[in-house]
Amino acid sequence: MSGKAGALRLSTLAVVVALLVVPFSGRAAVAADGPVVTLSASQGGAGGAVTVSGSGWRSHTLLMLLVCGRATPSRGVIGGTNSCANGDGRAVTTDARGGFRRRLPVAEPPVPCPCVVHVATVTGAEAQADTVLQVAGHPVAPLPAEQSGGRLAILSDTRLTGSSGPLTWFGAPPSRTLVFTVGNTGTGAIKDPVFHVGSAHGVFAPQWDDRQWHGTLAPGGRAEVRLPVELSAGAHGDYTVSLKYDGKVLAEQPWGVGRPWGVTLFWILLCLVVPAALFRIGMAVVDRVRPRRPGGSRSSGRRLPSRPALRLPLSRSRTPEPPPTNPTLPWFTPGSVPGDPAGRLSAPHTDSPSSPTTPTTKGPT
Repeated sequence: MSGKAGALRLSTLAVVVALLVVPFSGRAAVAADGPVVTLSASQGGAGGAVTVSGSGWRSHTLLMLLVCGRATPSRGVIGGTNSCANGDGRAVTTDARGGFRRRLPVAEPPVPCPCVVHVATVTGAEAQADTVLQVAGHPVAPLPAEQSGGRLAILSDTRLTGSSGPLTWFGAPPSRTLVFTVGNTGTGAIKDPVFHVGSAHGVFAPQWDDRQWHGTLAPGGRAEVRLPVELSAGAHGDYTVSLKYDGKVLAEQPWGVGRPWGVTLFWILLCLVVPAALFRIGMAVVDRVRPRRPGGSRSSGRRLPSRPALRLPLSRSRTPEPPPTNPTLPWFTPGSVPGDPAGRLSAPHTDSPSSPTTPTTKGPT
């Protein structure tokens, strides 16, 4: 009896363990498979819409949903985002569990089908997933033959080397060198591969430039690749340098570019020097057209207080001027000027106090 009870307990414990392990194993399988995308309908016409659902993505991640042509889930989007209807794309942010649900309009891509709904991360680590969508009425063309030769893969982290010269401080184009290591994981040799290097500022799309690496990479071989990167004149702020090969983005590298303070200093000096020069020129013109004073000096526009004339003492070598003579009145003769010893104003009289004063009359002689 006890043996039957023990066997019952062991079987019950095994069932409980199995029930606990199965959900976790299912979640691990989903996580191992990567992100998943499903559609509410596998076919739609231009002007319609489908509901896109996803799971297995990183939580709180911004995703971009696009309808792309010339693509399959196994080979991806061969032409990159140039093969997608970018104008009708939609953005969505995953929830805390890494899932999302978004309605996407069905649009005709610029290239023929087969078509897919392409979902890719916008920021952070790169992740993408594709699912088949048949666009009714859109032309269909076979995919280009897959190359059976070599295949490049990034084997190291990308980095930017170099420094800015003194001319960059005055607005010269900043330049760096993108360095990374690639390996040939295919069965054929790769000769002179052409990479696409793009630079993007903020949320804007990158501007791609072709950069060819000269050399041959044998199967299983590896090599260090150095590609020049140059921005426009006066560029500053946060940039992102992207590397693309065969239509696929292989790596992204952030680049913080400092502000060209020399240009700012130049404009500050220009705002100070030009007004000062114009002021000096204006004052020179005013001085030219200003009317002259009678004495030859130019009028300054205001009356200055008069100053007494300074009398300087005569030097000893000069002849002293004669003393001023008494002026001659018109009714006196030169010999009868008042105060002159030759003439008097009244008749002579004695100085005796006892003599009476006798007035004299003046008459004709």
